[in-house]
Amino acid sequence: MRNVAELPLHGGRVPPWLAVRMKKLSTLVLKLLVEEYGTIGLLERLSDPVWFQALNNVIGMDWDSSGSTTVTTGIIKEVLWREELGVKAAGGKGRRSRKTPEELREITKLYDLDAEEYIRASRLVAKVDSVALQSGYKLYHHVFFVDEEGNWAVVQQGMNEVKRVARRYHWFNPDDFTVEPHKAISGFREGLALNTVSKESLEYQKTLIDVVLDSPSSIERELKTLKAVSLGYRPLVYYKPRDINERALLRKYESLGRLELNRKALEFAREVRVSNYEEFLLIKGLGPGTLRALSLVLELVYDVHPSWKDPVTHRIDPFKFSYAVGGKDRVPFPVERKTYDELISFLERLVEKNPEERALVRNVTRITRDWKFPEEEKKPTP
Repeated sequence: MRNVAELPLHGGRVPPWLAVRMKKLSTLVLKLLVEEYGTIGLLERLSDPVWFQALNNVIGMDWDSSGSTTVTTGIIKEVLWREELGVKAAGGKGRRSRKTPEELREITKLYDLDAEEYIRASRLVAKVDSVALQSGYKLYHHVFFVDEEGNWAVVQQGMNEVKRVARRYHWFNPDDFTVEPHKAISGFREGLALNTVSKESLEYQKTLIDVVLDSPSSIERELKTLKAVSLGYRPLVYYKPRDINERALLRKYESLGRLELNRKALEFAREVRVSNYEEFLLIKGLGPGTLRALSLVLELVYDVHPSWKDPVTHRIDPFKFSYAVGGKDRVPFPVERKTYDELISFLERLVEKNPEERALVRNVTRITRDWKFPEEEKKPTP
């Protein structure tokens, strides 16, 4: 099941007095969670966008900010490295994301796991959400969580710089990186998305590999011909699938960015004889422009089509969790320091209790399960 939360770009920083409390509360929540559900239970929840957003709201971050991803994952990563909970995290925002392989080697050494397996998975996850699935969002944040048993989850985020909104991608131990691989995707649902990892794109993937194994020069030639045809020129010999409007299709692809073939990447793919779509995505130099160009050739020349369905669907918004301590940007009300400190104190005592005593606390959930917050208080943060 996929869920959606709209995350507009917000400025501002977390004040030190709030950051200290966020780290304390997050530490207590993660400890209780691992004790109750194990490390895999934690990873499952991190890969659930609704749970992730609820945690963000509980600790006092803006309920609808793109910064909820970067701040919350940053805090979780710090807590997991400081505490021995059986889970660690690699990566982060911007430059920190480039340290993911180095940090994964450190984590896998600690847990006696194969580093290259997880580094490969990290690369594939990033390639899928930046190349194989294109909807106008540029990745800038990537955090990879690994537990001591080898399970993993990823939370990464892209930004649409035109609309100034974010899209968050959640992963959890996928069976296949190239067929419906996401656990969830949260963000605005776009009217147009080049989705080559949909079940509907299986024929496309197979045909693309066949085409890539052909001469790169012939692919370049086909692309030049198609561009010329879209401008009104007609070569002496030109075959096209029926009922195709070249100009309209070209505009659809160009709305996602320029069409740029990386010939070196294609030559290398041909040289190593890539055998499947996963291997192809890992080719160095394969970017979104090259995949768009190849997809256009497949559509117009071979009459094989990728899916254009955006995988984002449901709108589920855990706004009521913002009422725990308030929000950094004063929505639904300013963060209440006294309430925050009392909550931390209560959870500290709860961590010390035995499982039987903690079971009594579950009854509290019955009180708030059906509580509905006042809709007029749900406002976009300033």
